[in-house]
Amino acid sequence: MKLVVFGGGGFIGSAICDKLLADGHQLRIFERPRVPAYREFTGLENVEWMTGDLGNIHDLNAAIEGTDAVVHLVSTTLPKSSNDDPVYDVQTNIVPSLHMLNAMVKLNVKKIVFISSGGTVYGDPQYIPIDEKHPTEPVVSYGITKLAIEKYLHMFSKLHGLKTVTLRVANPYGERQRIETAQGAVGVFLHRALNNQPIEIWGDGSVQRDYIHVSDVAAAFAKAVTYEGQQEVFNISSGHGTSLNDLINMIENVLQRKLAVNYQPGRSFDIDINVLSNELAKAELGWQPQITMQNGLERTTKWLLDSLNK
Repeated sequence: MKLVVFGGGGFIGSAICDKLLADGHQLRIFERPRVPAYREFTGLENVEWMTGDLGNIHDLNAAIEGTDAVVHLVSTTLPKSSNDDPVYDVQTNIVPSLHMLNAMVKLNVKKIVFISSGGTVYGDPQYIPIDEKHPTEPVVSYGITKLAIEKYLHMFSKLHGLKTVTLRVANPYGERQRIETAQGAVGVFLHRALNNQPIEIWGDGSVQRDYIHVSDVAAAFAKAVTYEGQQEVFNISSGHGTSLNDLINMIENVLQRKLAVNYQPGRSFDIDINVLSNELAKAELGWQPQITMQNGLERTTKWLLDSLNK
């Protein structure tokens, strides 16, 4: 298939693109201006690197034209900062996504796979593990905009016959994670540990999250691109909760030394526990996570050490 991947140069996007290329797909990777390719592509890989503005309809049309499907990975905000300016969140995420869907209809591109947020769209859990039928009551703007885009995808599927697949990804971690954006406890904790800096934890460390290695996320997207079933929304997760204190212990085991940890007062927007059921993805997509937390931490640590030594 010929796919356009919006946001294919980032942490998650690059892993997805590498997997799609390994599966033999032809890619057009769309990124912001001045974003360089995340690696050199071989002559055997069919890749077109394209830069532009998601808010520019001409750029969107040029990116989507002639493709078989769209992979939408772009978000301009992070969960913890999205409440600072909800208007910006809406203007830079929902509006461009609608332009993207309109361009698909105009150009007769019938399939889209969208990355949503399993960590924020559900809000405070009513039960654990959270399945796709769980109520969606997000408490951060990031989750609200993700959910709104999901609803527009459903609307376009009904109105225009688009095949839409939404993957609600848990807490991804792994190689190429951007530490400078403070995105993800695993990357931030490891980075501080390797630089002999104390790790800050908000609250008592009992907060549990569902961590999934980025290669497992990429494998799920590869399945979703070719999925022809009737389901529209899937959780992509490990299915297991790991507390921040457990995560510290695991990192200590990988590094073979104790870490300095500073506990700060808890934050009001941090949900105590978020663990997602991945049973629907297993049954429908034929996907399941392959990387254990231990193995994933070892791989991520090696990548970070290699990056620090360059």
